[in-house]
Amino acid sequence: MTDRPSTPAVDPERPAQGGTIIQIEALNKWYDAFHVLTDIDLTVAAGERIVICGPSGSGKSTLIRCINGLEKAQKGRIVVDGIDLTAKAGNIDAVRQEVGMVFQQFNLFPHMTVLQNCMLAPMRSRGIGKAEAEALAMKYLTRVRIGDQALKYPSQLSGGQQQRVAIARALCMTPKVMLFDEPTSALDPEMVKEVLDTMIGLADDGMTMLCVTHEMGFARSVANRVIFMADGKIVEQATPELFFSNPREEKTRNFLGQILNH
Repeated sequence: MTDRPSTPAVDPERPAQGGTIIQIEALNKWYDAFHVLTDIDLTVAAGERIVICGPSGSGKSTLIRCINGLEKAQKGRIVVDGIDLTAKAGNIDAVRQEVGMVFQQFNLFPHMTVLQNCMLAPMRSRGIGKAEAEALAMKYLTRVRIGDQALKYPSQLSGGQQQRVAIARALCMTPKVMLFDEPTSALDPEMVKEVLDTMIGLADDGMTMLCVTHEMGFARSVANRVIFMADGKIVEQATPELFFSNPREEKTRNFLGQILNH
């Protein structure tokens, strides 16, 4: 990955410049008796790029799935772009209009072309016409450098190309926030860079991003803030410079020792 200018230093406990777009207060979630998230407080500013890391089972994916209502929190408050996700069930659809999500698996419809996959949500959820949806889909497929594959089916693409289609599909809803849940973990190593490069491009465009990943090179070069989770809690958060050079907590140091020496 090419060297990039270091991001400005920010207070790790507070959002960067720009209004608050996500506010999470005392968030708790249980799976039966298992307390998967414990008293999570997090403020995210518009345009901020956050990488969330931690060991398996630490609650990382559950946290970002709560932000767009894929998981329901039993206690606490989540406000996204002024909409209180936890106030009433009807607010979930409103929040999903503003939040795109990319998963480990691509979840593309195999019987639809790449173009049709990207057109579907804007037509159904936003009610836009076919011609406008096609133009929007081509705009974002071109944005992720895969416009020439628009008429192919997912099975005709590599894993990296399919994940870029999934990113384009999320962008077609013109979200204010993008959530990534380990977007490169299902890819062969040679496919990882093309997806990370696409995400770096989104960061350069100022997209608000929360990314669960073990790609520490991406965290170093793109994130404003790195958050380390363990046992359902936010253990530590800091700028990449501080997170990698001087982690405060022993759990963080142990994690970094394992993942950076792997």
